[in-house]
Amino acid sequence: MPRLSLSGRAILNVTGEDAEDFLQNLITTDLDTLEQGDLKPGALLNPQGKILFEFLVSRYRDGLRLDTLQISADGLLKRLMLYKLRAKVQIAVDSESLVQVSWENESNALETDSTVRDRRFPQALNVTRHYGDGPFTDQDETAWASLRIAHGVAEAPMDYALGDAFPHDINLDQTGGVSFRKGCFVGQEVVSRMQHRGTARRRILTVTGASDLPEAGTSITAKEREIGTLGSVAGSSGLALVRIDRVKDAMDSGIPILAGDIPIHLAIPPEHRFTFPEATQEA
Repeated sequence: MPRLSLSGRAILNVTGEDAEDFLQNLITTDLDTLEQGDLKPGALLNPQGKILFEFLVSRYRDGLRLDTLQISADGLLKRLMLYKLRAKVQIAVDSESLVQVSWENESNALETDSTVRDRRFPQALNVTRHYGDGPFTDQDETAWASLRIAHGVAEAPMDYALGDAFPHDINLDQTGGVSFRKGCFVGQEVVSRMQHRGTARRRILTVTGASDLPEAGTSITAKEREIGTLGSVAGSSGLALVRIDRVKDAMDSGIPILAGDIPIHLAIPPEHRFTFPEATQEA
């Protein structure tokens, strides 16, 4: 059972009698479907539908816990406070909280109310998040990156830039991180339009290289035309944010796709339900 500590994380605790209603009207996640002991991804968008802050949300005692990037925690707090108005809500940042992750746990792995299952991954993996409890581990995060890559689980800032991606771009619609049924949230109109019109063209795909991949941020190209950017890397495997219409055109035309100068194969992550678009006229 691998278990390791994650660096650069912070916790926002949102409590009070209005906590759930407050967040339900702001974030992409449907809290009505969030079970005790579960963790789901979510985001706070700008009015144009792009992701300002990403986090993992779970229930904790009488409120909700947002597990986010440490560098984003203060900004997320300030943004939430702008919406607070008269809501009976308290929001506090815990930038020192220990966050650990484990997987391949036994089915009864939930030990405390500070331990939750990460529903971005298949249930059989039992990926579990641990907050503030030991034992402390100091392993590097390579194994965690490999697990995320294998299942197409993207995270900022490795795989995309905050403020520059829609929820569909990073597959939040595939991992339970955005709801199209719960009603309004910030940016909901734009995101719902993309869903119903099927206009999402950028997606996170898994990458397999002919050899070890170059560093994150390397351009993905087809016939010297940039079609995306490489994200997280672990050896010859990685994630990339790409234009899937251009990927499909290149594959249909037999044009090699490269990460830097390394030939790669791009694929839809397992368990994800979207498909490549039909070939365009340009192909």
